[in-house]
This record gives sequence, C-alpha cells and structure tokens, in this order.
Amino acid sequence: MERPQNAAFLGAMIGEQARMADQVESALRGPEAFELAHRAVQDMERRGIWPTPLNFELWVYMLGEPEGGLAGEVERLSAAGEAITEGVSESLAATYLPRGRLDNQIRDTGDRLNRELAQVSAAIKQAHVSSEQYGQTLAGAGRDLETDLEPAQVGRLVKSLSGATREAGQDNRSLEQRLEESTAEVRRLQDNLEKARREATTDGLTGLANRKAFDDQLMRLCEDAKRKRQPLAFAVLDIDHFKTFNDTWGHQTGDQVLRYVASVIGRVSPSPRFAARYGGEEFAVIFPGERSHDVAKTLERIRKEVSSRALKRRSTGEDLGAITLSAGLADLRMGEEPALLVERADEALYASKRTGRNRVTVARPMPSAA
Repeated sequence: MERPQNAAFLGAMIGEQARMADQVESALRGPEAFELAHRAVQDMERRGIWPTPLNFELWVYMLGEPEGGLAGEVERLSAAGEAITEGVSESLAATYLPRGRLDNQIRDTGDRLNRELAQVSAAIKQAHVSSEQYGQTLAGAGRDLETDLEPAQVGRLVKSLSGATREAGQDNRSLEQRLEESTAEVRRLQDNLEKARREATTDGLTGLANRKAFDDQLMRLCEDAKRKRQPLAFAVLDIDHFKTFNDTWGHQTGDQVLRYVASVIGRVSPSPRFAARYGGEEFAVIFPGERSHDVAKTLERIRKEVSSRALKRRSTGEDLGAITLSAGLADLRMGEEPALLVERADEALYASKRTGRNRVTVARPMPSAA
C-alpha cells in the first residue's frame, strides 16, 4: 500500500477521516441507509469480496464517500490485481476507518468512573459527618461526667454512648465496603480501557502494533532521540514475491505466512524496540538507542531465520518453499524529520529488491562536512 511521506499528508488524512465519518454516519441515520447497505453488498459480490463484518464496514464507508482515500486505495488495489485478504482489510481499516467505537468506550468508561468517584465522595462525606457527630456525642458525655450524676443518669449516658459507638462502627464498615467495591470497579474499568487501547493499536492478523500505533511511536521516539542526543535506527522489511505466493497458494495461506514472519520479527524486537505491521506484507521496526551497524546483524538474524524454516500449507501439508525477506535500514540524522527517515529506509529496501532480494541494505550515511 502507498504510504504517506510527510506530516502534512497525515494531517490531511486525519481531517478526511473525520469528514468522511460525519458524512457516512449522517447517511446511515437517514432514509438512504438501506440503499447504501444494499449497494455495499452488491459491490462486494461483484468484486468477489467476502462479506465479513469488517469488509462490510469498509464498503459502507467507501461507498458513502466515493471520492475519499479509502475508495481510491481500493480501486488502486483492484487495478493492480491485489486481492482484499483479511490482512489487507485490517490494514485498510487501520488507515482509513474512524474509530468511533473506541472513543465511545473511553467516554463511557470516563462517565462511569466519574459516577463511581462521586459516590465514593458522598460516602466519605457522610462518614465525616458521622465522625463529627460521634465526636460531639463523646465531648458531651465527657462534660456530663464532670458533674455529679445520679445512677440512672449514668446508665442513660452509657446507653447513649454504646448506641453512638455502634452506629459509628456500622458507618465505618459501610464506608470500608463501599471503598472495596469502588476499588474493584475502578480496577475493572482500568482493565477495560487497557483492553480497548490494545485493540485500537494492534494489528488483528499478526498481533504486532498497527500502523496508527507505529506512526505515534515513531514520532515520539524520534523526538526522544533528538532531545537526548541518542542514536535511533529504523528498518522496513518486506516479504519477497508475496503477491505471486498468494496467487499460487491462496490468501489464507498468505495470511499464515504473514503471521509466521510477524512472530519472528516480534520475538527479536522486545521493548524498547518497537515492531509493527506497516501495511500489506511490509513490517517496520524502530531501534531506539541503536545504530545501523549493530541493527544490521539483527535484521540478518531475522532474514536467516525466516528463510531457514520449512513451512507447510496448514490445510494440505504441502511444502510452501522458501520465504525470504528484503530489508532497508537507516539511522536517524541530526534534525531529521521522521518522514525523511522512513523515506531513506524505503530507498534502501528498494535497493535490496533491485539487487536480488533476500538481503539487508543500509541507507547511505550522512555526507561528511567539508
């Protein structure tokens, strides 16, 4: 898939997504909703696209905004003869679909958290009032005890103190129970938010970070490297002849290969390294604090491991042949924008492709000052 090369493009894409979301959501609330859904199913049938829930969502948004970026990308893929596989759909969704559902989850969780905190605040306030009343009762009893009291009066005073102590104990137990329940509820809400965050930033097919998470992380890590004046290397990896492989063995087997390659990349990219599925059969890895001469060894290890394993087609057990990777690698230059870093790694990747594939190419170093 084509990739944005600068921040202006990313900003325009975000604006387009918001505009597209408003237009499509408006259409789905209007009388044309059934017609839009009907056309989506017809178009998927015409193109031979499986009507999965994700594909249906993609097609509704595409037909709702026929001049938008999603429609343009689908037409480009069709013209190139590329099939809309599960992996391609996930990549399209990560790039073009508005994620309103996540926003709703966050808003709903925030509302529930606010309600929970309000109830806890009310319980603490009530306990404070109860504590003050108990203190006043004890102070009054102390003053009474300083006077001469008849035995009956002492009995009534003791009974009053006993009742006040019992009520204060009940209030404290109620507060403790309420705080325990609230702690459990807040923990549950935190878990829900963390799950939603993971789902929003994870590629559904491979389990690696998705494109959105990658864009955010690359920007942050590049800024960190510049501020701390530390090195950072960036690599992009591509499965060689993947389209031919898909045409030969089928797209379900292609997805199997994507998962395998992602597992190898992910295993050698623990934090602080950051691995993502960049789109289609492309992957990207950010190496904070590392330089290309060391990272190249890691990429060679990935390349050799991927090609050394004899993969078999899961459904039939047929030998799939060798799977190879090409990679491009670049070091972040002083003052360089992330988009240019990606562009230079891309150029190195294309050099690997042009010179025979199944190899790692390091981008040219920055020219020495005169």
